Amino acid sequence: MNNAKGFPPIASKDAKVLILGSMPGGQSLQAQQYYAHPRNAFWPIMADLYGFGVDAPYKKRLQSLMESKVALWDVLNACYRPGSLDTSIDEDSIVVNDFVAFYRQHSNIRAVFFNGVKAEQLYRRYVLSTPELVGKHVLQRLPSTSPANARLAFLAKLEQWRAICTGPRLKGVPD
Repeated sequence: MNNAKGFPPIASKDAKVLILGSMPGGQSLQAQQYYAHPRNAFWPIMADLYGFGVDAPYKKRLQSLMESKVALWDVLNACYRPGSLDTSIDEDSIVVNDFVAFYRQHSNIRAVFFNGVKAEQLYRRYVLSTPELVGKHVLQRLPSTSPANARLAFLAKLEQWRAICTGPRLKGVPD
C-alpha cells in the first residue's frame, strides 16, 4: 500500500474523547475498517474498557464507542507510505485531516489521546500549527496498539489505556 487514503471520523455529536492514530495500516485500508489487523490490540482494549464483545461486528463496535462518547480518527488524511509502518511515511506527501472543521462539529471533545508516538508527533507538528487549536484539549500519548509495538505486553497496554476512562489528566476537565 503506497498511496494511503484515510477514513472519515467515527464520532457522535456529543463525543468527549477523541482517539487519534496516524494513518490506517495496509490491512485496515484493505478491509476499510479501523484497526483491522488481527493482532492489533485496539479492539480488545476498547472491548475491555467499554464492555462490548471483541468479536462483535465492526459496526456494533463503532456504535459502542460512539455511545461511550468516544470518537475515532487519524491525524493524516493521505500520505505515501510503502508498507504499513509509521516510520515509512513520506513526510513530503502528508495531507492532514481538517481538525478545525472537525472540532467545530464536535465541540464537546475535551481530551485527545494518541495511539502511539507518531500520531502525537504528527498532531503536534501539523495540527497545533493552527493557533486556534492550541490549548483547547487535554493531550495524552498512549502506547501504540500496533503489533509492531511488541515491547509492551497486552495487559501493560490495557492499563495505560485506562486513562481514556479514568486517567488523572482528565480530572478537572469539564463535562
